[in-house]
Amino acid sequence: MSADEAGQGELGGTGYELFIGALSVLSLVNIVLVSLLRDEATQNVIYVMDAVLSVVFLIDFLVRLRRAPARGEYFLRQYGWADLLASLPFPQVKILRIFRLIRVSRLLRRYGVGNIGRSLLRDRAGSALLTLLLVGLLVLQFGSLAMLALERDAPDANITTASDALWYLVVTMSTVGYGDQFPVSNPGRQLGAVVIVVGVGIFGTLTGYLANLFLAPRNEPAAEAEATQDDARRQLEDLKQLLRQQQDALDRLELVIRGGRD
Repeated sequence: MSADEAGQGELGGTGYELFIGALSVLSLVNIVLVSLLRDEATQNVIYVMDAVLSVVFLIDFLVRLRRAPARGEYFLRQYGWADLLASLPFPQVKILRIFRLIRVSRLLRRYGVGNIGRSLLRDRAGSALLTLLLVGLLVLQFGSLAMLALERDAPDANITTASDALWYLVVTMSTVGYGDQFPVSNPGRQLGAVVIVVGVGIFGTLTGYLANLFLAPRNEPAAEAEATQDDARRQLEDLKQLLRQQQDALDRLELVIRGGRD
């Protein structure tokens, strides 16, 4: 099996590949942020988010390994070993996540820009869901970092640790809002309002996606059904045109026969 065939078999949905590529970029950005941010609370936020990304990357590795047409080809020649090591939450191997980003970029480039656009349009619901999940992770991380920066030194602040910030972002994005952690400064409240709006959008879309997944009738996708109908219409028009041509030929033949009799 060629490398192209192995890579094509390894390629998942276009939206999923873009999602994994974006998470790879985020994980590499986090490596830089940990070295730049010297505050323990902000570093802890990044460590927690990196643990979440590690779980996602490990699941992604297992999925790719199972989906690969030749598992040895993927693990050895397609840098699957780098995916496995990079999914581990150890600082020494996190830089290997760049191989994941390079491979996803190569697979998508081989797939083609036109095919990527058409694939995203065909699976608009799935692409929107993955986009919102990515937005949710970004808001969770950078919202927690921003909330710490805005609230930590405010008078009577109760969001002062990484745990406080992450907990506030989670319960606010999920629209639960226990009220045990809350911003006390005006900038913090403004940020909290943004988080609420984003959370409503994410969970509203997730609810609609799950409802459509479980309640929609089990038939072929709308795009494929429409394409099938278009093909049937074209075939019907071709048959009608062929019948008209045959009828014209019969009419001419009948005139010839009648003229010969006369």
